[in-house]
Amino acid sequence: MADVTLGRISVLLRGVFELLWTRQEGMPAKEVLSLLPDVVKLTEYELGYSTSANTPKYEKMVRLATIPLVKAGWMMKSDKGRWFLTESGRQACRKYPKIEELYAEAIRLYEESRKNYPLYKIAIEEAEERSWTLIQNYLQEASRIEIQKLVADLVAAMGYHVTWMAPPERDHGPIDIVAYVDPIGAKGLRILTQVSHKGQAVTLEGLKAFSSTLSSTDFGLFVATGGFTVDVMDHIGTESFKRITLVDMEGLYTLWVKFYSQMDEDAKSRLPLKAVHFLNKQE
Repeated sequence: MADVTLGRISVLLRGVFELLWTRQEGMPAKEVLSLLPDVVKLTEYELGYSTSANTPKYEKMVRLATIPLVKAGWMMKSDKGRWFLTESGRQACRKYPKIEELYAEAIRLYEESRKNYPLYKIAIEEAEERSWTLIQNYLQEASRIEIQKLVADLVAAMGYHVTWMAPPERDHGPIDIVAYVDPIGAKGLRILTQVSHKGQAVTLEGLKAFSSTLSSTDFGLFVATGGFTVDVMDHIGTESFKRITLVDMEGLYTLWVKFYSQMDEDAKSRLPLKAVHFLNKQE
């Protein structure tokens, strides 16, 4: 444990900050940790495995070291294991250009708060990340038609009435699912859905092509497991695309969890989930 000094922790965190600095959308913690050896030359001790874990020691060191940064509001961690630098964190980096000073200030703020971060919370954090990794891999390995059926079941669980789903055997254009807000379509409002799977992030041109299929009484749902480009995110919500909702893989999973209890067993089987309870004491 002599290798674990404040100076060494600061070096590891500098590598984490370098990886996150240009990523406004954040990065999965698993990716940050896997890329860290490319940014920081790790010691033999840090690359070694402890007898009680199947991950290198440096990973646990970094996870523990980021706790004060989260408590200080300089980093955020989503429940799907994505790490972000906050704007406050970027300002702190500018104020304390030496990472040792930055981390010392984070520790000071952390100790001032007098709040412990128990090991069970680290267990929850790691479990959430591993769970999301398994679910992400499951969705990525699914075929396009399987994802299409999953989205159709989700739309139905949300209370809409699916009237058509594109058959897999022929080219059908940009629309994969048609649903109405009422059982017989008397209100005339439709939800048109396009599903993009196993492709690159959807570009602005792709969004425009989808938008052109919508009439004045249509709402658009664009599900893309590969995500959307920055240009798309900059334009969504503007006058031209205000009737379109974008859903990436994380958004799809979040909606699936939210409406899971309202699905029948056949629908649930497309992405079956099981709740596991952890101790989560209020502090």
